[in-house]
Amino acid sequence: MTRTLNLIALVVFASSLFMRSTDPVIPQIASGLSVEPATAALLSTAFTLPYALIQPVLGALADMFSKSRLMLLCLLVLTAAALAAGMAPNFEMLLAARVVAGFAAGGVVPIAFAMVGDNVPFAQRQVAMGRILFAVMTGNLLGASGAGVIGDLLGWRGVFFGTGILGVIVLAAAIPGFRGFAEAPGRFDLSTLGPNYRAIRSNPLAKICFGAVFCEALFMYGVFPYMATMLHAAGETRASIAGVVLAGFGIGGTAYTLLVSVLVTRLGERRLMRAGGIAIGFCLLIIALQVPWPVEFANFVLLGFGFYMLHAVIQIYASELAPAARGSAMALHSFFFFLGQAVGPIVYGIGLSNGHITPVLVLGAAVMVGVGLTCAHWLRRPAPANV
Repeated sequence: MTRTLNLIALVVFASSLFMRSTDPVIPQIASGLSVEPATAALLSTAFTLPYALIQPVLGALADMFSKSRLMLLCLLVLTAAALAAGMAPNFEMLLAARVVAGFAAGGVVPIAFAMVGDNVPFAQRQVAMGRILFAVMTGNLLGASGAGVIGDLLGWRGVFFGTGILGVIVLAAAIPGFRGFAEAPGRFDLSTLGPNYRAIRSNPLAKICFGAVFCEALFMYGVFPYMATMLHAAGETRASIAGVVLAGFGIGGTAYTLLVSVLVTRLGERRLMRAGGIAIGFCLLIIALQVPWPVEFANFVLLGFGFYMLHAVIQIYASELAPAARGSAMALHSFFFFLGQAVGPIVYGIGLSNGHITPVLVLGAAVMVGVGLTCAHWLRRPAPANV
């Protein structure tokens, strides 16, 4: 299983490069294609909204067919969309390419977590999912920091070409690597859709899990596309610096994945969720103060660490909402998470355009503290799962 986990992590890493790669170069895209920065920031929504909307469909297909083949097919489309984005002659074509990329990316990370849930016992799943999260964080880190550097050196088009080429390399390694992977065969049966989603909805923890990740994404990730613009307004025009600040989030998340075993043993799940919510709230308040970029970098490191203290535990419970329909459950988990990421930039964009982004950040801080406390109170591991 170790070899399979490594292959899954590799594919997840490649797809995660695309997630935050546009954020550091939003001002460059706005200038190069003659649009407003707030309009260019909608490239984030153009990626995350399709990512969210496709989840129920891809989750159901993952439960019916081969998860590994569907995941690789999605990575192939994602790679082609990145290369097309690099050649986009105008903003409309770039937006369309990001929409296609968002649809395709929706079939990588959620299905990867479902594969882990299918093949790793519950007691060992926290560590196994930590490895996948490490791949996600590494991809986000390099996607943000690398995009900033490439943007300064080669322009924003070089960012898309770079991620597309890396996608091709990963596909060349992963396609033959998964040929020997054995998984339970599924069958196309639309009659299973209703029962699967009813089973998920009937679990009382579903509302807690899905509502929590929606709030996380809206109030925390929603500000990410505007960090480069906020730094730019403060006089820091280098895309590489914006990339470094955003990469701090990935560094904090990576630190969490390296320490996850110790943290779970010493703190337990309830304290992790409580502390994570409080940390996110504190970091959002620091962003509202618009501190110098080195302090903001440190703040984003803490933000990434705190986010995964909360989010990783929620993810474990989401994977057990309906074990017989795990692909669908993880797809709904991602649906609400990325729906929040799609709505977030719109909410923060309204605040920024009206000069009132600080109240949105303060509101987000209060909500995230509440989310952490709520999850710590309600999410409990069923007694049979402790074997």
